[in-house]
Amino acid sequence: MTLRASIVCLGFAVAAPLAAQDLDRERRLADEIVDSIMDGDAVTLHAGQVDFLSIYTESETLPARGAAIILHGRGFHPDWPEVVHPLRTALPEYGWHTLSVQMPVLEKSAKYYDYVPIFPAAFPRIKAAMEFLRTQGVKRIVVIAHSCSVHMSMAYMEAFGDGEIDAFVGIGMGATDYGQPMKKPFPLESMTVPVLDVFGSEDFPAVLRKAPERAAAAGVAGNDLSAQVMVDGADHYFRGKDDELIAVVSAWLESLGL
Repeated sequence: MTLRASIVCLGFAVAAPLAAQDLDRERRLADEIVDSIMDGDAVTLHAGQVDFLSIYTESETLPARGAAIILHGRGFHPDWPEVVHPLRTALPEYGWHTLSVQMPVLEKSAKYYDYVPIFPAAFPRIKAAMEFLRTQGVKRIVVIAHSCSVHMSMAYMEAFGDGEIDAFVGIGMGATDYGQPMKKPFPLESMTVPVLDVFGSEDFPAVLRKAPERAAAAGVAGNDLSAQVMVDGADHYFRGKDDELIAVVSAWLESLGL
């Protein structure tokens, strides 16, 4: 099935500071990567006033277990070579379709506190991704978010709950910039789906420092399938540790019995 350059219109209106997003930068990123996509198909999704690039990769294992929505880190794109590309191309081998989504970006020098006001701009994109997967017949959806997209997707869960998904994977959860602590904790205590919190032993200080707090909050939620895993030797971007990251995520998904 070829989906390249198709547009899926999904009307989901959320008040968001659209003007603050760097849409020109998004278009430049899309122009740079679309023609080089080797695995999967470029799909243009529509959310509110914004068209945005996603990459849909189908599993050859049918029926598939479900689909994973993959959300990249700050200022990147849906085929970013670190974390995103490895997961979006490997998980189909384990029976998962993947949909890697372009998240809102700002100019390159923007920091965590610059991004906080545009977290709501990610909400219609996440919703559009879910609705697209439903149109493909997907019944089980997992969200896999890295770095800044953990903040964005957790804000979505706080606003709308996690009833639309079956599991959540946060990679490098709680990453911020020096002198810019998180505005509020993640809503892990109220999550009803299992959560995998995975990070590297060489991750950013904020990620490492808050790991016990995140584990305690997930414990309050009381889902026995939730887990926290530290990958030895990995940094925030899992450079040189793609195989280890894929192994952790795929094994945990397998453990859920979805």
